[in-house]
Amino acid sequence: MSSLSTAETVVRVCLFVFAAIALTGGALQMYLGQPHTAPRLDNVHRFMAGVYFGMGLICLWAGLNVREQGALVDLLALGVFLSGIGRLVSIRRVGLPEPTALWLGYLFPELVLPFVVLIAHHLD
Repeated sequence: MSSLSTAETVVRVCLFVFAAIALTGGALQMYLGQPHTAPRLDNVHRFMAGVYFGMGLICLWAGLNVREQGALVDLLALGVFLSGIGRLVSIRRVGLPEPTALWLGYLFPELVLPFVVLIAHHLD
């Protein structure tokens, strides 16, 4: 098997970044939940944490098998971008959570890296 092209390596690294954010964020939010609210909101929060963690597993698998992936890479990039849009809506409506550097650290790759992935993915 030949080595990955530069574009494939870029896609792989971005998918691994997505995976790291989603796996750590999903696991943390599953553990923390939303305890100072209504049970319904905690339930939805932990459900979405599971979806977030699952997205991380899918990104990890796609990164490991980047050569075999087609539309899945585009769909993952779209999902990550939409999650960043969700964060922007939240920031606009209720403000930026503390610590701000952490949340901006999540937001930046969610808004920028999907475009990097799409460009690199379609170079090959």
